[in-house]
Amino acid sequence: MKRIVVLILSILALACPRKTETPQTNPASLKKTMKVGLLTPGSINDNGWNAIAWEGLQRIRKELGAEISHQETTTPPQMSEGFKSYGAKDYDLAFGHGFEFQGPAKEAGAQYPHTIFITTSGNTLAPNVAPMVFQLEQATYLLGVIAAGESKTGKAGLVGGINLPSIASTFQAFKAGAQSVNPKFEVKEVYTGNFDDPGAAKLATLSLINAGCDFIFHQANEAGRGVFQACQERKVRCFGSNKNQNDLAPDVIVASAVLDVPSAFVTIAKKVRDHQFKPEIQYLGMNEGIVSLVWNDALKPSLKPETVNEVAKIEQGIRDGSVNVPRGF
Repeated sequence: MKRIVVLILSILALACPRKTETPQTNPASLKKTMKVGLLTPGSINDNGWNAIAWEGLQRIRKELGAEISHQETTTPPQMSEGFKSYGAKDYDLAFGHGFEFQGPAKEAGAQYPHTIFITTSGNTLAPNVAPMVFQLEQATYLLGVIAAGESKTGKAGLVGGINLPSIASTFQAFKAGAQSVNPKFEVKEVYTGNFDDPGAAKLATLSLINAGCDFIFHQANEAGRGVFQACQERKVRCFGSNKNQNDLAPDVIVASAVLDVPSAFVTIAKKVRDHQFKPEIQYLGMNEGIVSLVWNDALKPSLKPETVNEVAKIEQGIRDGSVNVPRGF
């Protein structure tokens, strides 16, 4: 009988499930890695507009631990396919670096509602689409003030790549700044039709110099190297654009109109990561720490003190709102 009781108890023990401890799950381990993509209209080696976007993407990887991807897209179909490829791969965020990315962003946004699409210019909004508008005009206005204050000919030249509203707006501000100093100051514009042909930009610059322009500003991305080459050869002063380009031609570049795009990229990526994104236009200028004028310290002493003082005075006016910088869009 004793053996029978032991056997029954053994069978009951096997039949009853044992209570096991559930391992604690670390909430951090459940967070998926953020994925961020970037489309640029040209080479990230241009040391200007596209380079600063690439730097921003690298900072997102470093500071947020994100998985990143970059594509160079030069046509609307490529831009559209680039955005859609990020949406199809369930990316959290995709940047299109320029005014021309608005249409492709809106199209991809409608198809992939779980991806946030950001353009670095424009005014197109949708539930998951928004622009960051860099107010570079605040700095190009100051460049115009410098040109008018220092020019011996009363003329300055502007070299653009493609005639986009965002580029034309910076040129408009340059002209307004120059004519705030000298209402008769003449500003000539030339567009080469592309962002990647330094030779064409050099020829355009030489034509402006031959027409009497003794200050040159460019918005030509990679092609801007041709602008600097022409200015170096003819010993004509000029300005850098988007990135601090003073070191590219330190004997002729007086100052650069600079955008801190990397910081802006990290800020928007944090908002997306933390589910704080709102579909609204974000204007980013001097007061947000994104736009600045950076002097070439080697050439600044060669300028008239009154020019330098006037620039500082007007910059303060831009910051406090007493100076109105025009925008083209």
